[in-house]
Parts: sequence; C-alpha cells; structure tokens
Amino acid sequence: MNTNRHLLLWFAMMSISAALGGCSNQRSGYAGSSLSSPTQAHAAALASWNDSPAKRSITAFVARVTNPQSPDFVPPAERIAVFDNDGTLWAEQPMYFQFMFAMDRVKALAPNHPEWEEKEPFASLLKGDLKSALAGGEKAMIEIIAATHFGMTTEEFDTVVKDWIGTAKHPKTSKLYTEMVYQPMLELLSHLRENGFKLFIVSGGGIEFMRPWSERVYGIPPEQVIGSSGKTKFEIRDGKPVLVKLPEINFIDDKEGKPVGINQHIGRRPIAAFGNSDGDLAMLQWTAGRAGPNLCVFIHHTDADREWAYDRASPVGKLDKALDEAIRREWTIVSMKDDWAQVFPVRKKDDR
Repeated sequence: MNTNRHLLLWFAMMSISAALGGCSNQRSGYAGSSLSSPTQAHAAALASWNDSPAKRSITAFVARVTNPQSPDFVPPAERIAVFDNDGTLWAEQPMYFQFMFAMDRVKALAPNHPEWEEKEPFASLLKGDLKSALAGGEKAMIEIIAATHFGMTTEEFDTVVKDWIGTAKHPKTSKLYTEMVYQPMLELLSHLRENGFKLFIVSGGGIEFMRPWSERVYGIPPEQVIGSSGKTKFEIRDGKPVLVKLPEINFIDDKEGKPVGINQHIGRRPIAAFGNSDGDLAMLQWTAGRAGPNLCVFIHHTDADREWAYDRASPVGKLDKALDEAIRREWTIVSMKDDWAQVFPVRKKDDR
C-alpha cells in the first residue's frame, strides 16, 4: 500500500468503526476543610473529583515528586506528563470529533462542488444519510478525508479549524465541542502545571486539527501537541511562502507510534501518562518503564447518565487489553461515574 493510501486509510478506518458502530466505589465529595498535609493541599485543587482512591493516588504522586525532601523527588525539568486527547481530555462519542469536522466541511464545500449532489459518498452525506455514505467503505472515507483535509495551505487549514471549533456543536448535547472537555481533567492540567510539570498532548488525532485551539482550551501551546500528521510541501504562492498539505503520510501517532512520537518530539520519557483506550497502552507502558517514580492513569467511561458508558466492545475508544493490564499492574483507573463529581464545565450565562 502506498503512503498516500496508508494515511487516508488510517483515518478512514478509525472513522468508519466510530460511525457504525481497580477503583474503589467511594462516592463522598471532598470537603477540603483543614489541610494538614501537602497531599491534602494537592487534593483541594481538584474540586470536581470525589475523594476516592483514584484521586488520592494522583495527588499523592504529585506531592511525592515535587517535595525536595522526598526520595521520589523529580527535578522540574523531568516532570513531563502526557495526555491522550479523545476520550481523555474531551469526549469522543458517538464518533471522533475530527470526523464530525470532516462531515461539516463536506457540507460547507458543497456549493463549490455541484457534482457532489449525484456523486457518492458526498450525495448521501449531504442528505444526512451517514450509513449510506459510508457503505462504500475505505474508498468512500478516503474521498471524504482527501476533500476536506488536503490541498490547502497550513494557514488556511488553521483558519478553517478555528472557525469550526468556535461554532460547531455536538449532535447529542448541543454543546460546543470545546464545552465537551472534562472539568476534572482541566483541573488536573492546571494543578500539574502549577507544580512544575510540562504538559503534552499525545493523540492519534491530527496534529494540525488540535494545535489551533489546544492552548485556548487546555492551556497547552501548539509546540506541546503531538499527533498524527501528513506531509507538507513548501511553495511560493502569490509571492508568499506557504506550506501546502499533501495527502501523504508523515507520522501516525497511535498505539506503538505514541512512544515513538514522544521520543521524537520531547526527548524525555514522561513520569506521568493519561489515556482511556487500548490505543494509549504503549504510551503508558513506555512511561511505566522509566527508572524512578511514575504514574499511569486510565480514564474509564462508566457514566451512561452524564456521559457514555463503554469499554471492551466499543468501536470508539475501546478499552480491553489496556484495562486488563492496568488491573494487573495496579495502575490508577479513574471511574468517571464514581470518581468525578462533575463531568463537563458549567457554562456561564455570559459565555457565548
């Protein structure tokens, strides 16, 4: 298979499957009254987390590695924490949000492509018939991705993504996609940052899809975002230097690719890693293999009322082998239902 088709097929198959398809049960809320220890002070920063073993394992780890008197002290320069994005920092159901973006782009570009009214998969997609649109399998998805992600400059794509992320809403919740981030994880990002950690997103999603909004939403600048990418080509257009997005593979940052991406982009092995699916297992294994203290955390989607409940059988965010290994190795498993007092941020009245 040539590299063009490999890149498109990777994203296509993720989208097709998505479209068709040891924690305690402690529930008491954290009172945060008298803070008599550093660990309690760390716990107070995570207001949307219930006082459960999962929360305590995280706060105790942060307390240990930031205390100069602790045998587990880690210098600030080595405090690297990596986070998956889909299903870890924001939701990923009923399908990956980047595919939602691709579908919306087809609709936006349709006026410039009257031939799409009779050409599949675009004709069915424009009629809202996703099942028929994807009936063409690999070939159909390759056409959708090629039409919406490539051929433009990186700056043009950046603008398109920013416009979409600022207005597009989730089909079930009617929230902006940036309102589908997890409040407990936002608090954790802030807490780690305040304690000298350098944070990176390490996602199978497109690097150029995440970078335009990651700093505004997560406080993670674009240079600290690692993701899958296509090749770009330098050109002079209208007298200006640009980079043009090509339908060719550069790097796939998923599964075993995540440790490779971490090594290439960061050059240090993380001391903390957070994921939610089998696609994140290699990243957590890489983190657990370092000499010295480490923290490996899986977010387990167990809350069908406030979010979604899924794991081993889900076509999106499947958590199967990774769940078994997390239990066996006694990694931290965060039950969304049991460990989070709040899931999504509360929208303020004056928010747009």
